[in-house]
Amino acid sequence: MTKSISFNRNLINFGVPIALLAGAITFINSSYFDGSNTLSLAISIDLVITVPLVYFLLIRKSTIPKTTVVPFVILGLVIGTYFLPKESQSYLDLFRVWALPLIEISVLTYVIVKIRKVVRAYKAQKDTTLDFYDALKKTCAEILPKKLVHPLSTEIAVFYYGFILWKKRELSEDEFSYHKNSGTPALLGAFIFIIAIETIAVHLLLASWSSVVAWILTILSAYTALQVFGIAKSLGQRPIALEKDQLVLRYGIMNESRIAFSEIDTVVVSGKELEKNKLTKTLSPLGELESHNVMIHLKRENTLVGLYGLKKNFNTLGLHVDNPNEFVEKLEKVIE
Repeated sequence: MTKSISFNRNLINFGVPIALLAGAITFINSSYFDGSNTLSLAISIDLVITVPLVYFLLIRKSTIPKTTVVPFVILGLVIGTYFLPKESQSYLDLFRVWALPLIEISVLTYVIVKIRKVVRAYKAQKDTTLDFYDALKKTCAEILPKKLVHPLSTEIAVFYYGFILWKKRELSEDEFSYHKNSGTPALLGAFIFIIAIETIAVHLLLASWSSVVAWILTILSAYTALQVFGIAKSLGQRPIALEKDQLVLRYGIMNESRIAFSEIDTVVVSGKELEKNKLTKTLSPLGELESHNVMIHLKRENTLVGLYGLKKNFNTLGLHVDNPNEFVEKLEKVIE
């Protein structure tokens, strides 16, 4: 019954503004629309102001993030650009030049304020270690549609860890690093170097054919290198941790999982080759390129969450810990 009510409510929330947009398209294509200045102004206001406002009023008391109003503004702008005659788009052009950047800045400011609020809340909690990426995902979940939470969180985190956070993370008693004695940082560094060399070579090759294509590929390659740099720096900022009732496994922002102590069957120091089956995974997304020295066997399946929210199930996990003996000893004590 509750699901039915929720479905009906969402049908109204999204159906009404979509119906209004469809009505606007129908009117534009009808004989009643003569392209006059008055009608062009009225249609433009309906598309980018009235419809988003109606949608906002429908969702204001629901759990749907208020920031979803922005996609309706953009949708109205796209519809107006596509269906209105060129000579009737002067008001949309004004909106695009003056109002749209203001909306984008407002949304960005809102996100930053929410993040700062969550960070302060985390810091206020005693016996809790602040993790920016966790705070970021929590904030995005409050203000964005579910499917956008992980993609946006990942993009912001890459920039934050790569270029804003430079202070070394001091580990607490129940935190464990995994990047100091592994070859992953060197591997990622080599990957960035290869990207740089190949980008220069490809740019010079393509420049003689099309400078536009050459620069597009160069920008994309540079962005990829910046992402890898941010991911590499996140390794030292997101340690593995033993919390009150769970084991928090992290591999930078690339992979993470939370396992209740009661769900752990055995944990051993072992570099033994992992079995080849779909429920045996490694914490590192690099797989066999990085060796493991600890193996965790679970009583039932758990989930490994990767970049952009990609999920994999596992019941056996191999991971690398810089101090595996101390890690296993402490974990066995809390399990007992």
